[in-house]
Amino acid sequence: MNIILASGSPRRRELLARAKLDFELLSVDIDETQYDSEAPKDYIERMVATKAQAAIEQLNVQLKTGKACFTEPLIILTSDTIGVLPDGQTVLVKPTDREHAYRMWQQMSDSIHEVWTAVQATQVSLPLEFSECASLEQGFQILDQRQITERTEVSFVPLTAEMMSDYWDSGEPADKAGGYGIQGLGAAWVSRINGSYTNVVGLPLAQTLALIKEMTAVSA
Repeated sequence: MNIILASGSPRRRELLARAKLDFELLSVDIDETQYDSEAPKDYIERMVATKAQAAIEQLNVQLKTGKACFTEPLIILTSDTIGVLPDGQTVLVKPTDREHAYRMWQQMSDSIHEVWTAVQATQVSLPLEFSECASLEQGFQILDQRQITERTEVSFVPLTAEMMSDYWDSGEPADKAGGYGIQGLGAAWVSRINGSYTNVVGLPLAQTLALIKEMTAVSA
């Protein structure tokens, strides 16, 4: 079964590639604004569902314009990662600027936060009568959708103003939830973790592979 990773994250691409899976990439762009009073789990589950719908819409456009042809069912993988403070409510997202990053880091300094990643697998196919990629109006049909959410505890060392300034100037924090990359320079801030390392990177690999296996076994 064909797999599409609907993500622009190079880290998720690299992780999935380690599993020796054949997959294609599709970048989706959605509004990632959290609703007022929206719980963290509700937020990331909404994000992966919205990304999946955006991916399906893009694929339908490709079909109708003749830019792609898929004659077999597809599994679309979408993922979203956030950090969450011990209150269980405060979400740590990608920093918008230096001051935003500093505010998050000061809350994370010398304490424990959690990294949550939601992953959704969406199985889609074309109607049987369009299996040869004829002119399509109906587009892909959703056959199955499944979500998982993985949580990892991360402990930070005490952070100084100099450490935060140097790290921001490195350019690494800008596109990462919580403003740090455990696989990069941010590793120096992490004293220990409890849970999946790849989850903190951005995709809980073992759990994602189990989700794919579960979905393909049901459809077999």
